[in-house]
Amino acid sequence: MKLIFAGTPAFAATHLGALIEQGHDIVAVYTQPDRAAGRGKKLHASPVKVLATEHNLPVLQPASLKSPEAQAELAAFKPDLMIVVAYGLLLPKAVLDTPRFGCINVHASLLPRWRGAAPIERALLAGDNETGVTIMQMDVGLDTGDMLYKLSTPLSDDDDRQQLEDRLAILGCEGLLHTLHHFASLRDHAEKQDDALSTYARKLEKSEALVDWQASSIDISRTIRAGIGRQPAYSFLDGERLRLLRASRSTTSADNVAPGTIIQNPGAQSPDKSAIAIACTDGVLKVTELQFPGKNPVSVRDIMNSRPELLAAGKQFSSDDVHEAR
Repeated sequence: MKLIFAGTPAFAATHLGALIEQGHDIVAVYTQPDRAAGRGKKLHASPVKVLATEHNLPVLQPASLKSPEAQAELAAFKPDLMIVVAYGLLLPKAVLDTPRFGCINVHASLLPRWRGAAPIERALLAGDNETGVTIMQMDVGLDTGDMLYKLSTPLSDDDDRQQLEDRLAILGCEGLLHTLHHFASLRDHAEKQDDALSTYARKLEKSEALVDWQASSIDISRTIRAGIGRQPAYSFLDGERLRLLRASRSTTSADNVAPGTIIQNPGAQSPDKSAIAIACTDGVLKVTELQFPGKNPVSVRDIMNSRPELLAAGKQFSSDDVHEAR
């Protein structure tokens, strides 16, 4: 089959790489326009564009697929099938109907749960014990198309967004290649989604990354794990905004201690300097990696070896940037 691939981030590039490795006939690659990033605001190509260019595949970067010109350009490739993975642009009905066999999508959830832009983060925040990938035939709805193939993976309290995304990318490639190999049969036996079971995975807002120290330790842990690599969790200490990058729950109790308070100075109380313990409403959170404003991520161990006073016992994280007297 003559394939068009549409995708943008690294997750999508992994799937494009699998198609290239298997020798599929990719006649064009669509990805979002280059974006300005970094302090210099230089234009950066998407991971999909970088990979496609390395393999001399035609790359198209329309800002939209709604114009007749963009749709005619796509139709000129005479594709049999369009594969969409985290593309980030709406596909109008005219585009969905252009390929001979329509468009299929690799979605990072077990549909109909977590339709929408942030299925990985929402699964983590909700404490789901299972997630996966769904290969579906696209229609005009938001992730509402008939399901062709599913693969699942268990979720644990140790999984973070980046780890889960990497695992789902592997499953997605496996599922996509299986779907292409058995496309006719899977299409004939496609399963309709039960809309009554659907949930919506809206994109995370920056405000959701602010740690609420009145929440439970498991909820705070989920906020941190869901933000890794994209929307890092943050809190305020001594009036500075700190990102909390790595943490785990502890069975230690913190009775009669205000939530957000550092209750353990590893350098002073034990030879283990790898973590600080922060009181929560129902226990303790052990934080092992932080990021100070304008700085690179740093381990708690390095901080405790160089400037332990920054994380001294008794200091208190807060949900605002007002420096509170101790």
